[in-house]
Amino acid sequence: MRKTAFGLALLLAALAPLSSARADVVIKLGTLAPNGSAWHTLLKEMGQKWEQASGGKVKLRVYPGGVLGNEGDIVKKMRIGQLQGAALTTIGLHDITPDAQAVDVPMMVDSWATLDYVMDRMGPKLERIIESKGYVTLGWSEVGFVRFFSTKKITSLPEAQAAKMFCWEGDPASAEAWRAGGFHPVVMSSTEIVTALQTGLIDTVPLAPLYAYQSRMFEKAKYMLDLPWAVLTGATVVRKEEWDKVPADVKPKLLEISREYAKKIAAEVRRMDSDALENMAKQGLVVLKTADPAAFAKAAQKAESVVRGKVVPAETCDEVKKLVEEAHAQSAKK
Repeated sequence: MRKTAFGLALLLAALAPLSSARADVVIKLGTLAPNGSAWHTLLKEMGQKWEQASGGKVKLRVYPGGVLGNEGDIVKKMRIGQLQGAALTTIGLHDITPDAQAVDVPMMVDSWATLDYVMDRMGPKLERIIESKGYVTLGWSEVGFVRFFSTKKITSLPEAQAAKMFCWEGDPASAEAWRAGGFHPVVMSSTEIVTALQTGLIDTVPLAPLYAYQSRMFEKAKYMLDLPWAVLTGATVVRKEEWDKVPADVKPKLLEISREYAKKIAAEVRRMDSDALENMAKQGLVVLKTADPAAFAKAAQKAESVVRGKVVPAETCDEVKKLVEEAHAQSAKK
């Protein structure tokens, strides 16, 4: 009996370090943010802060640059547990819930101030919806205001409508919205953009300037129509099942760090947006203007008629629109 008890004690002692190691929570996070970009750098910093705050109990491993596939692939990997988290745009979030995409309706939100007003009021509701789908929102951020980058000059709506426009795969209603605006979308994975531009399968890509700069996409599409088409926002999310494994006393610290870094990412995007445009212009980007922005606004309204109800729930779309109007009204009083 003594030998048996002694042997059991040895076994438990041997397994103790292993059990402790297994107690660590490792969150593997996928993102399309280019390797070395502002988004990627700040996410890595956030991971370092997490590890420090948790005493090494929670580790964040970031996989940038679409190495794990496009955003649809990343969400699928989260669903089956291959990934535990993701930094997504609202395009990817649409595979979790379409509601967040209401903020990114073409020519709806027209300034950072308006975006802040809307998200201060919509953010908590969107987070509750996302949590009901099994994910925790760590923080909201943005990619920037999207412009049209192309391999040929585009200065008018008819020219934009004749272009072979990149359209994210995975949401047929979004392609329908493009068509409602008179455009010709070409649906494909975001990981195929560079090849498609080189082969001529597409000739125009809606991109935020900072992303175009840090991904070097402007080298393939050297013309940019300087007309903000839509704001592109996103969020960093983690599977609730994995988040629940984080010790209760650690969660508030990690969430505070995450919110802090979401603000840092937003501030960095806004700070670097104009710098990105200036740097791209120095490196060969041709910036173009349109003589008829009102025509694009009408096309955006036609696209919105499909977005509302098909891409985004009508109730959420209407709520965001009302908040945008409130923001404009308050701004007009100043």
